[in-house]
This record gives sequence, structure tokens and C-alpha cells, in this order.
Amino acid sequence: MALTDIDSRYPVGVFETPASISADERTGAIATLAELPEQLRNAVDGLSSAQLSTPYREGGWTLRQVVHHVADSHMNALVRVKLALTEDWPAVKPYDEAAWAKLHDMAAPVEWSLELVEALHARWVMLLQSLDEQQWQRGYNHPEDGRVTVELSALTYAWHSRHHVAHITHLRAKEGW
Repeated sequence: MALTDIDSRYPVGVFETPASISADERTGAIATLAELPEQLRNAVDGLSSAQLSTPYREGGWTLRQVVHHVADSHMNALVRVKLALTEDWPAVKPYDEAAWAKLHDMAAPVEWSLELVEALHARWVMLLQSLDEQQWQRGYNHPEDGRVTVELSALTYAWHSRHHVAHITHLRAKEGW
């Protein structure tokens, strides 16, 4: 597929909820979550401040905002998983990602979020690797997404990881950086 054929909004495609999730798919999701910190770091390695300030698509977030968004989103995801594992189908609160992306801390060095993602994912992966079958089936109630199991959350955030790394790598390839 040529670079021009890739949808810059969804460079790895849109997430599709599977009808069922196998143990192998869970293992693959854990592997993707484990690999994200290095992949995200590699995706932005060597980029200048001006390049990090470039939107990945017209009307989209800057690469800096994408990195900080991954940290924000994945912090929320880990908290939701921990709530699901310790409470009976708790209600979780969504957050306004677009509003968060406009807050002042989005101007912070990407290194701060890269370090946060590294530690966060180490803990998340450790937790997911410890789960038994019953724990994978626990979940939370999301006001927009409905009932989300821990296993579906893992697959969703594995996709989310690939999705945002691809935003960065696609722009780099397109711009020749």
C-alpha cells in the first residue's frame, strides 16, 4: 500500500471489537503493550521541537500532543483495569481527550511522557500477565462504550498503541524525516 493510500486518521485501521477473544489474542495484546514504550520512543527519536510541533494530519494533534495523549489515555486505562479487578463492574468516567490535549502540560518535553509510559506499561504488563481466566472476564461500565471486560480493554489499548505510533511513523515517512 502506498503512503498516499493510508488513511492518516486511522493508519492501522479502525478497532473492531471481536466476537470472542482467545488466550493467544490476550498474549499478543500484552506483547504489544510491552513493546509500546520502545516503539513510541523510537518513533519520535531525533525529531526537532518544530517537527514535534507538526500535526500528524490536517486538523489533528501535534506529534508532541500524541505522545502526551498516549500517557494520559493509558494512565486512565490502567486505573480502569485496576478498578475492574477490585470492584464489581464499576462505573468509570470518560474524559474529554480534546480538552486535555489543549492543557498547558502538552507543551512539556516528550521525554516526560516517554518515561511515564515506560513505567506505566511495565506495571500494566506485569498485572495483565498475572491474571487468571476469571479476572480477564471482569470489567467496568463505560457510559459511552457499555460493558468492557479486562480482556477487551487489553486488545483495545494494544490497538491504541499501534494506532498512535503509526500516526508518528506515517508522518515521518511522508515528510522524509
